[in-house]
Amino acid sequence: MKKVLALVLALTMVLALATTAFASEEKSFNVGVIQQLEHPALDLATQGFVEKLTELMEADGIEVNIDVQNAQNETANCATIANQMVSDDVDLILANATSALQAAAAATDTIPVLGTSITDYATALDVPAEEWTGATGRNISGTTDLADLEQQAAMLAELCPVEDYPKAGILYCSGEANSVFQATEVKAYLEELGYEVEEFTFADSNEVASVTQNACDACDVLYIPTDNTAANATAAIDNVALPAGVPIIVGEEGIMDGCGIASLTISYYNIGAAAGEMAYDILVNGADISTMEIQGAPQVKKAQAERCEELNITVPEDYEVVSSEDAE
Repeated sequence: MKKVLALVLALTMVLALATTAFASEEKSFNVGVIQQLEHPALDLATQGFVEKLTELMEADGIEVNIDVQNAQNETANCATIANQMVSDDVDLILANATSALQAAAAATDTIPVLGTSITDYATALDVPAEEWTGATGRNISGTTDLADLEQQAAMLAELCPVEDYPKAGILYCSGEANSVFQATEVKAYLEELGYEVEEFTFADSNEVASVTQNACDACDVLYIPTDNTAANATAAIDNVALPAGVPIIVGEEGIMDGCGIASLTISYYNIGAAAGEMAYDILVNGADISTMEIQGAPQVKKAQAERCEELNITVPEDYEVVSSEDAE
């Protein structure tokens, strides 16, 4: 009996040590973040993700190491960063903006990839619209920054009625797939509202000022979607459009602060934080990312006070009016 008891005790100790070792492995995760470029909206999304995931992990006594890499708006850099993270065998990748998501999707089909600041996942991942179900069915999910496009067109019509602003231009970067998607959708909605619509595209930031000038010469009002290149060049756009007296409706608040009169906005911090919650659920609770539906955020109508006043735009009462000081 003594020998049997000793054997049982020995086996118990081995199992206990094995369990402890396994638990310690599960008490630490490595997460990579690929941010396409630096600008306020994407910075907030990354901040929301990092803070929320860290908060949830620390509450459970779990260590999480988050490596944030910025691709400086270069597609090749996105690919290089994604491949290095796969080589490092990170536990999860957050891809902040479309090029980052596409690079991560190309780099791995096994490591969980969450996107944020993505306008349309079907477009970004080349999924036919008729096949889109709300979840990707693969190792990818995340959060979207898409505000309702029909409501954005309606907002343009509310602030700049077709009888006073009959010609509308859509200004965006032709190299951003999600901008192309938004432009196509908004153009159709505006045409239904009676506007004569023309698209004006630039390939990179070097063309922004000249293309904006062409758009202002031809149009009475402009629309800019959630476009990363435009977001990085709002000063150049504003320097042309404001003196020309051409109001601009935009897809997100950061662009509005720089050159727009109004936007139907979401909180980029909140969509980043929501992605952080999804990451926790995947890493700690074992949630199946392939069945996780893309999440959105509440939308708020905002107007930029000074620019609206300078362009004689009357702001309806249901808008949240902000000033330049609020944006700083």
